[in-house]
Parts: sequence; structure tokens; C-alpha cells
Amino acid sequence: MQKRSAPMPETATHEPRLYRIVADRIGQLIAAEGLLPGARLPSERDLATRLAVSRASLREALIALELGGVIEVRGGSGVYVSEMPQARAPLPEAEAGPGPFEVLSARRLIEGEIAAMAARTASDSAIDAILKAVEEMETHHANKTTNEQADRNFHMAIGRATGNGAMAGTLEYLWDQRGRLWHKLKEHFQTEELRQETLKDHRRIFEAIAAHDPAAARKAMRSHLERVTRTFSRG
Repeated sequence: MQKRSAPMPETATHEPRLYRIVADRIGQLIAAEGLLPGARLPSERDLATRLAVSRASLREALIALELGGVIEVRGGSGVYVSEMPQARAPLPEAEAGPGPFEVLSARRLIEGEIAAMAARTASDSAIDAILKAVEEMETHHANKTTNEQADRNFHMAIGRATGNGAMAGTLEYLWDQRGRLWHKLKEHFQTEELRQETLKDHRRIFEAIAAHDPAAARKAMRSHLERVTRTFSRG
């Protein structure tokens, strides 16, 4: 007799993400004010105030609109309409998942504990794998593709160092949420200062895990992810 598969749990995946709602409101604002192609939108601060949303949600919405071809974000200049509102492209369906700041919030909570667990349980070979990823990031700092892969390797090596497959799987899921929205945000707002601080952060995380100091590992990981969040939200 064939076994029936257990029903999948109901989720809230059909609920629109906040940044998509905010993006629609920005589109409505463009139409209501008759902003033509090339027109400059109000500053992020003004938009956040007018729409009563956080700068983080606003920034995610603007990036989504940029990916949809509605606006153009010009570094150091502002945000401009790139096509008529009534002809705007839909937001990418591939970005229907959690936004970058939502993922960062989850990572701050979860990865701090994963780092602490790794500090308690990591074997010598697991510590060597984390160190290898740190050294790869330092060696290939200028190569974005290689550096990105080394960054992933670093965090996944910490997940595996816990010896808990569920923890490693959760971390992999969170990492895989870094879609086009994340990479566009990173392209606009990651600075050389953040890149250098990230290398230092990773060293501190590694050293705490290698020293089998859970409290220091937790603190170092949270500090690292808080730094990324501050940089991307303030710009």
C-alpha cells in the first residue's frame, strides 16, 4: 500500500512582502504627481516620512523598482524615474521571498547561536575549514565572484562545525535567500570600508571559535551582521 505524503504546513507565502507593498505605493506616488522620465524623486528621508515606513523597507522597495525598470538609482545623486509609471514593468517574481533586511534580521538571531554552538563543538578539521575560507576571502578580496563564494564557504563551514545538520540546513536556506534584490542592494551600498571591516569581523569570529569561546563567537557574529545591516540601511 502506497504511503500518503504528509500535507505541507500552511504558510504565509501568499502574503505580499512589505517592500513590495511600499514599491506599489511609490509607483502610485509617481503617477499621482505626474513625474516624467528623468524626474527626480524626493529624497529617501522624505519618502520614508511621507509613506510612514522605515528606511530599510523603503530601500528594499526602491531596489525592487530599479530591478523592474521603473526607477534608476544614481549613487550620490538620487533616484530618478526611468519610464512612465503606467508602462512600468512588474516587480520580479523571483524576488517574492523575504527581503534583504528580513534575512539579515533572521541571520543575526540564528547565526549568533550557530557560531556559539560551533565554538563549543568544532573539531580541528572543522576549524581548519573555517580558516581556509577566511584566508580565501583575504587572498581574493578584489575578486567579487571568488570573494562571494569564500564568504558563503565561511558561513557554511561554521554551520557544519556545529555537527548539527538542521542548523547547517537552516543556514544554507538563509544564505540562498540572497537573490537579485540582495545583490543590487550590495552593489549600491557596500563600501570599501565595509569590505575591510568584514575581513576583520571574520577573523574575530574564527578566532573565537578556534578558542572554543561561545560567548565571544556569538558576540563577534552578531556584531558583524549588525555592521552589514547598518551600512545597507544608512548607505
